[in-house]
Amino acid sequence: MSNQPIIGITMGDAAGVGPEIIVKALDHAALYEKCRPIVIGDPKRLQKAIDITHSPLSIRAIDTVKDAHHDVGTIDCIDLGLIPEKLPFGQPSPVAGDAAYQFIARAVELASTSEIQAICTAPINKAALRAAGHHFSGHTELLRHLSDADEVFVMMVAHNLRVIHVTADMGLIDAINKINEGLVERTIRCGYETLVKAGIPDPRIGVCGINPHAGENGLFGNREEEKKIMHALAMVQLDGIDATGPLPADTLFYRAIRGDFDLVVAMYHDQGHGPVKVLGLEAGVNITVGLDVIRTSVDHGTAFDIAGTGKADEGSMVEALYQASALASNKLANYEKPPRNVIEFPRQYIRTTPRGR
Repeated sequence: MSNQPIIGITMGDAAGVGPEIIVKALDHAALYEKCRPIVIGDPKRLQKAIDITHSPLSIRAIDTVKDAHHDVGTIDCIDLGLIPEKLPFGQPSPVAGDAAYQFIARAVELASTSEIQAICTAPINKAALRAAGHHFSGHTELLRHLSDADEVFVMMVAHNLRVIHVTADMGLIDAINKINEGLVERTIRCGYETLVKAGIPDPRIGVCGINPHAGENGLFGNREEEKKIMHALAMVQLDGIDATGPLPADTLFYRAIRGDFDLVVAMYHDQGHGPVKVLGLEAGVNITVGLDVIRTSVDHGTAFDIAGTGKADEGSMVEALYQASALASNKLANYEKPPRNVIEFPRQYIRTTPRGR
Protein backbone atom coordinates (compact mmCIF):
# COMPACT_ATOMS: atom_id res chain seq x y z
CA MET A 1 0.00 0.00 0.00
CA SER A 2 2.90 2.39 0.66
CA ASN A 3 3.52 2.80 -3.09
CA GLN A 4 -0.06 3.79 -3.85
CA PRO A 5 -0.82 7.49 -4.35
CA ILE A 6 -2.39 9.44 -1.51
CA ILE A 7 -5.60 11.08 -2.74
CA GLY A 8 -6.97 14.08 -0.86
CA ILE A 9 -10.78 14.10 -1.04
CA THR A 10 -12.32 17.51 -0.36
CA MET A 11 -15.72 17.20 1.31
CA GLY A 12 -17.36 19.90 -0.82
CA ASP A 13 -20.44 21.74 0.41
CA ALA A 14 -21.37 20.13 3.72
CA ALA A 15 -25.06 20.89 3.15
CA GLY A 16 -25.03 18.85 -0.07
CA VAL A 17 -24.51 15.20 -0.92
CA GLY A 18 -20.71 15.35 -0.66
CA PRO A 19 -20.43 13.69 2.78
CA GLU A 20 -22.80 10.90 1.74
CA ILE A 21 -21.12 10.02 -1.54
CA ILE A 22 -17.70 10.07 0.12
CA VAL A 23 -18.85 7.64 2.80
CA LYS A 24 -20.50 5.37 0.25
CA ALA A 25 -17.48 5.49 -2.08
CA LEU A 26 -15.00 4.63 0.68
CA ASP A 27 -17.07 1.58 1.53
CA HIS A 28 -15.70 0.12 -1.75
CA ALA A 29 -12.75 -1.81 -0.36
CA ALA A 30 -11.27 -2.29 -3.84
CA LEU A 31 -10.42 1.44 -3.94
CA TYR A 32 -7.78 0.86 -1.28
CA GLU A 33 -5.96 -1.41 -3.71
CA LYS A 34 -5.41 1.62 -5.98
CA CYS A 35 -4.92 4.53 -3.58
CA ARG A 36 -4.68 5.78 -0.01
CA PRO A 37 -7.64 8.15 0.47
CA ILE A 38 -7.78 10.98 3.00
CA VAL A 39 -10.78 13.27 3.44
CA ILE A 40 -10.24 16.98 4.05
CA GLY A 41 -13.37 18.18 5.78
CA ASP A 42 -15.28 17.56 8.99
CA PRO A 43 -15.36 14.21 10.84
CA LYS A 44 -18.67 14.97 12.62
CA ARG A 45 -20.36 15.68 9.28
CA LEU A 46 -19.03 12.43 7.88
CA GLN A 47 -20.35 10.63 10.96
CA LYS A 48 -23.79 12.07 10.20
CA ALA A 49 -23.46 10.71 6.68
CA ILE A 50 -22.53 7.31 8.11
CA ASP A 51 -25.63 7.39 10.29
CA ILE A 52 -27.85 8.48 7.38
CA THR A 53 -26.54 5.80 5.01
CA HIS A 54 -26.29 3.09 7.70
CA SER A 55 -22.68 2.57 6.69
CA PRO A 56 -20.47 0.16 8.68
CA LEU A 57 -17.49 2.53 8.41
CA SER A 58 -15.91 4.48 11.24
CA ILE A 59 -14.13 7.87 11.30
CA ARG A 60 -10.62 8.70 12.46
CA ALA A 61 -10.03 12.44 12.96
CA ILE A 62 -6.45 13.43 12.16
CA ASP A 63 -4.39 16.63 12.00
CA THR A 64 -1.85 15.79 9.30
CA VAL A 65 -1.42 13.39 6.40
CA LYS A 66 1.24 11.51 8.37
CA ASP A 67 -1.35 10.66 11.02
CA ALA A 68 -3.43 8.61 8.56
CA HIS A 69 -3.49 4.81 8.81
CA HIS A 70 -5.32 4.14 5.50
CA ASP A 71 -7.19 1.16 6.94
CA VAL A 72 -10.07 -0.37 5.01
CA GLY A 73 -13.22 0.33 7.00
CA THR A 74 -11.99 3.55 8.61
CA ILE A 75 -12.10 6.98 7.00
CA ASP A 76 -9.13 9.21 7.80
CA CYS A 77 -10.32 12.84 7.92
CA ILE A 78 -8.24 15.97 8.41
CA ASP A 79 -10.48 18.05 10.64
CA LEU A 80 -10.63 21.77 9.85
CA GLY A 81 -13.40 22.30 12.41
CA LEU A 82 -15.51 24.58 10.23
CA ILE A 83 -18.95 22.95 10.13
CA PRO A 84 -21.52 23.69 12.87
CA GLU A 85 -23.03 20.48 14.18
CA LYS A 86 -26.58 21.67 13.44
CA LEU A 87 -25.93 22.88 9.87
CA PRO A 88 -29.02 21.74 7.92
CA PHE A 89 -28.76 19.64 4.78
CA GLY A 90 -30.25 20.92 1.55
CA GLN A 91 -29.91 24.65 2.17
CA PRO A 92 -27.24 26.97 0.74
CA SER A 93 -25.20 28.54 3.51
CA PRO A 94 -22.25 30.99 3.52
CA VAL A 95 -20.77 28.94 6.36
CA ALA A 96 -20.76 25.82 4.19
CA GLY A 97 -19.57 27.87 1.20
CA ASP A 98 -16.56 29.20 3.08
CA ALA A 99 -15.77 25.76 4.49
CA ALA A 100 -15.84 24.28 0.97
CA TYR A 101 -13.31 26.91 -0.10
CA GLN A 102 -11.07 26.16 2.89
CA PHE A 103 -11.17 22.41 2.21
CA ILE A 104 -9.94 23.01 -1.34
CA ALA A 105 -7.30 25.50 -0.23
CA ARG A 106 -5.88 22.97 2.25
CA ALA A 107 -5.84 20.27 -0.42
CA VAL A 108 -3.92 22.51 -2.83
CA GLU A 109 -1.46 23.29 -0.06
CA LEU A 110 -0.93 19.59 0.66
CA ALA A 111 -0.50 18.86 -3.04
CA SER A 112 2.03 21.67 -3.46
CA THR A 113 4.21 20.08 -0.77
CA SER A 114 3.71 16.58 -2.29
CA GLU A 115 2.01 15.28 0.84
CA ILE A 116 -0.81 14.12 -1.42
CA GLN A 117 -0.45 13.09 -5.05
CA ALA A 118 -3.91 14.09 -6.32
CA ILE A 119 -7.09 15.90 -5.32
CA CYS A 120 -10.59 14.47 -5.76
CA THR A 121 -13.39 16.97 -5.09
CA ALA A 122 -16.97 16.52 -3.92
CA PRO A 123 -19.40 19.11 -5.33
CA ILE A 124 -19.61 22.72 -4.17
CA ASN A 125 -22.48 25.18 -4.44
CA LYS A 126 -21.64 28.35 -6.37
CA ALA A 127 -24.27 30.48 -4.61
CA ALA A 128 -22.97 29.45 -1.18
CA LEU A 129 -19.39 30.07 -2.30
CA ARG A 130 -20.24 33.59 -3.44
CA ALA A 131 -22.31 34.28 -0.32
CA ALA A 132 -19.12 33.54 1.63
CA GLY A 133 -17.23 36.14 -0.40
CA HIS A 134 -15.43 33.78 -2.79
CA HIS A 135 -16.35 34.94 -6.28
CA PHE A 136 -15.42 32.07 -8.59
CA SER A 137 -17.49 30.44 -11.30
CA GLY A 138 -16.68 26.99 -9.93
CA HIS A 139 -13.95 24.54 -9.00
CA THR A 140 -11.94 25.13 -12.18
CA GLU A 141 -11.45 28.86 -11.68
CA LEU A 142 -10.95 28.40 -7.95
CA LEU A 143 -8.21 25.83 -8.47
CA ARG A 144 -6.57 28.01 -11.13
CA HIS A 145 -6.49 30.88 -8.61
CA LEU A 146 -5.18 28.79 -5.71
CA SER A 147 -2.56 27.09 -7.87
CA ASP A 148 -1.51 30.31 -9.62
CA ALA A 149 -1.90 28.52 -12.96
CA ASP A 150 -1.88 30.52 -16.19
CA GLU A 151 -4.62 28.58 -17.92
CA VAL A 152 -6.66 25.48 -17.14
CA PHE A 153 -9.18 23.41 -19.07
CA VAL A 154 -12.04 21.09 -18.21
CA MET A 155 -11.75 17.49 -19.41
CA MET A 156 -14.70 15.15 -18.97
CA VAL A 157 -14.34 11.37 -19.03
CA ALA A 158 -17.10 8.75 -19.20
CA HIS A 159 -16.30 5.18 -20.21
CA ASN A 160 -14.28 5.47 -23.45
CA LEU A 161 -15.28 9.08 -24.18
CA ARG A 162 -12.91 11.93 -23.29
CA VAL A 163 -13.82 15.56 -23.95
CA ILE A 164 -11.78 18.73 -23.37
CA HIS A 165 -13.53 22.11 -23.48
CA VAL A 166 -12.25 25.29 -25.14
CA THR A 167 -14.62 27.34 -22.94
CA ALA A 168 -16.37 26.33 -19.74
CA ASP A 169 -19.00 27.93 -17.50
CA MET A 170 -20.26 30.99 -19.39
CA GLY A 171 -23.15 32.06 -21.58
CA LEU A 172 -23.22 30.74 -25.12
CA ILE A 173 -22.76 34.15 -26.77
CA ASP A 174 -19.88 34.92 -24.41
CA ALA A 175 -18.30 31.56 -25.21
CA ILE A 176 -18.48 32.12 -28.98
CA ASN A 177 -16.95 35.56 -28.54
CA LYS A 178 -14.15 34.15 -26.39
CA ILE A 179 -13.17 31.38 -28.81
CA ASN A 180 -10.20 32.31 -30.97
CA GLU A 181 -7.55 30.38 -32.87
CA GLY A 182 -4.96 30.81 -30.10
CA LEU A 183 -7.28 29.42 -27.43
CA VAL A 184 -8.32 26.52 -29.67
CA GLU A 185 -4.69 25.69 -30.39
CA ARG A 186 -3.75 25.76 -26.69
CA THR A 187 -6.72 23.55 -25.82
CA ILE A 188 -5.74 20.94 -28.40
CA ARG A 189 -2.13 20.96 -27.23
CA CYS A 190 -3.11 20.68 -23.57
CA GLY A 191 -5.41 17.73 -24.32
CA TYR A 192 -2.71 16.07 -26.42
CA GLU A 193 -0.05 16.48 -23.71
CA THR A 194 -2.42 15.19 -21.01
CA LEU A 195 -3.16 12.00 -22.92
CA VAL A 196 0.48 11.44 -23.81
CA LYS A 197 1.48 11.78 -20.15
CA ALA A 198 -1.34 9.40 -19.29
CA GLY A 199 0.06 6.68 -21.51
CA ILE A 200 -1.57 7.25 -24.93
CA PRO A 201 1.45 7.90 -27.17
CA ASP A 202 -0.30 9.16 -30.33
CA PRO A 203 -3.81 10.27 -29.40
CA ARG A 204 -6.32 10.83 -32.19
CA ILE A 205 -8.17 14.10 -31.62
CA GLY A 206 -11.47 15.16 -33.17
CA VAL A 207 -12.28 18.88 -33.06
CA CYS A 208 -15.89 20.09 -33.03
CA GLY A 209 -17.15 22.96 -35.10
CA ILE A 210 -19.10 25.81 -33.56
CA ASN A 211 -22.11 25.89 -35.88
CA PRO A 212 -24.42 23.06 -36.95
CA HIS A 213 -22.72 20.85 -39.54
CA ALA A 214 -19.46 22.70 -38.67
CA GLY A 215 -20.73 25.65 -40.68
CA GLU A 216 -21.02 23.64 -43.90
CA ASN A 217 -18.64 25.91 -45.82
CA GLY A 218 -20.27 29.12 -44.64
CA LEU A 219 -23.89 28.04 -45.04
CA PHE A 220 -24.46 28.32 -41.27
CA GLY A 221 -23.06 31.05 -39.05
CA ASN A 222 -20.48 33.67 -39.99
CA ARG A 223 -17.60 31.41 -40.98
CA GLU A 224 -16.53 30.99 -37.33
CA GLU A 225 -14.90 27.67 -38.21
CA GLU A 226 -12.58 29.38 -40.69
CA LYS A 227 -11.84 32.33 -38.43
CA LYS A 228 -11.43 30.53 -35.10
CA ILE A 229 -10.55 26.86 -35.66
CA MET A 230 -8.93 25.96 -38.98
CA HIS A 231 -5.65 27.83 -38.51
CA ALA A 232 -5.27 26.34 -35.02
CA LEU A 233 -5.69 22.87 -36.51
CA ALA A 234 -3.07 23.60 -39.16
CA MET A 235 -0.58 24.73 -36.50
CA VAL A 236 -0.89 21.62 -34.33
CA GLN A 237 -0.83 19.35 -37.38
CA LEU A 238 2.52 20.86 -38.35
CA ASP A 239 3.87 19.48 -35.06
CA GLY A 240 2.59 16.00 -35.84
CA ILE A 241 -0.52 16.09 -33.66
CA ASP A 242 -3.24 13.88 -35.13
CA ALA A 243 -6.10 16.40 -34.98
CA THR A 244 -9.04 16.35 -37.39
CA GLY A 245 -11.74 18.95 -37.91
CA PRO A 246 -13.67 21.06 -37.60
CA LEU A 247 -16.27 18.29 -37.58
CA PRO A 248 -20.03 18.36 -36.93
CA ALA A 249 -20.43 17.73 -33.21
CA ASP A 250 -23.43 15.43 -33.55
CA THR A 251 -21.56 12.84 -35.59
CA LEU A 252 -18.16 13.44 -33.96
CA PHE A 253 -19.34 12.24 -30.55
CA TYR A 254 -20.89 9.17 -32.17
CA ARG A 255 -17.57 8.39 -33.83
CA ALA A 256 -15.59 9.02 -30.63
CA ILE A 257 -17.76 6.61 -28.64
CA ARG A 258 -17.30 4.11 -31.48
CA GLY A 259 -13.55 4.38 -31.00
CA ASP A 260 -12.39 6.57 -33.89
CA PHE A 261 -10.96 9.26 -31.59
CA ASP A 262 -9.22 9.27 -28.21
CA LEU A 263 -10.26 12.84 -27.42
CA VAL A 264 -12.94 15.29 -28.53
CA VAL A 265 -12.34 19.05 -28.37
CA ALA A 266 -15.68 20.74 -27.58
CA MET A 267 -16.10 24.45 -28.16
CA TYR A 268 -18.48 25.25 -25.31
CA HIS A 269 -19.99 23.80 -22.13
CA ASP A 270 -23.16 22.04 -23.27
CA GLN A 271 -21.62 20.80 -26.51
CA GLY A 272 -19.26 18.64 -24.47
CA HIS A 273 -21.11 18.05 -21.22
CA GLY A 274 -24.31 16.77 -22.84
CA PRO A 275 -22.85 13.69 -24.55
CA VAL A 276 -20.83 12.79 -21.45
CA LYS A 277 -23.88 12.92 -19.23
CA VAL A 278 -25.92 10.82 -21.66
CA LEU A 279 -23.49 8.02 -20.81
CA GLY A 280 -24.64 8.28 -17.19
CA LEU A 281 -23.98 10.63 -14.29
CA GLU A 282 -22.62 7.70 -12.32
CA ALA A 283 -19.86 7.22 -14.92
CA GLY A 284 -18.81 10.82 -15.54
CA VAL A 285 -15.64 12.33 -14.14
CA ASN A 286 -14.40 15.92 -14.38
CA ILE A 287 -10.61 16.39 -14.70
CA THR A 288 -8.93 19.79 -14.49
CA VAL A 289 -5.93 19.87 -16.84
CA GLY A 290 -3.26 22.54 -16.94
CA LEU A 291 -2.62 22.48 -13.18
CA ASP A 292 0.57 21.29 -11.54
CA VAL A 293 -1.61 19.02 -9.39
CA ILE A 294 -3.92 16.23 -10.54
CA ARG A 295 -7.56 17.04 -9.82
CA THR A 296 -10.62 14.94 -10.56
CA SER A 297 -14.22 15.47 -9.51
CA VAL A 298 -17.70 14.04 -9.66
CA ASP A 299 -19.78 15.07 -12.65
CA HIS A 300 -22.78 16.36 -10.68
CA GLY A 301 -23.76 19.07 -8.25
CA THR A 302 -24.67 19.28 -4.58
CA ALA A 303 -28.17 17.84 -5.16
CA PHE A 304 -29.72 19.80 -2.30
CA ASP A 305 -33.09 18.19 -3.08
CA ILE A 306 -31.89 14.79 -1.83
CA ALA A 307 -29.04 15.83 0.50
CA GLY A 308 -29.30 14.20 3.90
CA THR A 309 -31.57 11.41 2.71
CA GLY A 310 -28.93 8.79 1.89
CA LYS A 311 -30.25 8.46 -1.68
CA ALA A 312 -27.24 9.96 -3.49
CA ASP A 313 -25.38 7.59 -5.82
CA GLU A 314 -21.64 7.31 -5.22
CA GLY A 315 -20.77 5.99 -8.70
CA SER A 316 -19.25 9.20 -10.03
CA MET A 317 -17.14 9.64 -6.87
CA VAL A 318 -15.85 6.08 -7.19
CA GLU A 319 -14.93 6.70 -10.83
CA ALA A 320 -13.28 10.03 -9.93
CA LEU A 321 -11.13 8.31 -7.31
CA TYR A 322 -10.08 5.61 -9.77
CA GLN A 323 -9.18 8.26 -12.35
CA ALA A 324 -7.20 10.28 -9.78
CA SER A 325 -5.33 7.14 -8.73
CA ALA A 326 -4.60 6.18 -12.32
CA LEU A 327 -3.47 9.67 -13.34
CA ALA A 328 -1.25 9.86 -10.27
CA SER A 329 0.31 6.63 -11.52
CA ASN A 330 0.80 8.23 -14.98
CA LYS A 331 -1.87 6.30 -16.80
CA LEU A 332 -5.58 6.62 -17.46
CA ALA A 333 -7.96 4.19 -15.84
CA ASN A 334 -8.64 1.26 -18.15
CA TYR A 335 -12.35 0.55 -18.19
CA GLU A 336 -13.71 -2.77 -19.40
CA LYS A 337 -14.38 -2.43 -23.12
CA PRO A 338 -17.94 -2.95 -24.41
CA PRO A 339 -18.53 -5.89 -26.78
CA ARG A 340 -17.38 -5.21 -30.32
CA ASN A 341 -19.88 -3.22 -32.38
CA VAL A 342 -22.12 -2.60 -29.36
CA ILE A 343 -21.90 0.46 -27.11
CA GLU A 344 -23.98 0.10 -23.97
CA PHE A 345 -25.99 3.09 -22.82
CA PRO A 346 -28.43 3.24 -19.91
CA ARG A 347 -31.48 1.17 -20.92
CA GLN A 348 -30.53 0.89 -24.58
CA TYR A 349 -27.93 -0.22 -27.09
CA ILE A 350 -26.55 1.55 -30.11
CA ARG A 351 -25.01 -0.63 -32.80
CA THR A 352 -22.00 0.72 -34.65
CA THR A 353 -19.63 -0.29 -37.40
CA PRO A 354 -16.15 -1.59 -36.61
CA ARG A 355 -13.57 0.89 -35.41
CA GLY A 356 -11.70 2.74 -38.15
CA ARG A 357 -9.56 5.80 -38.58
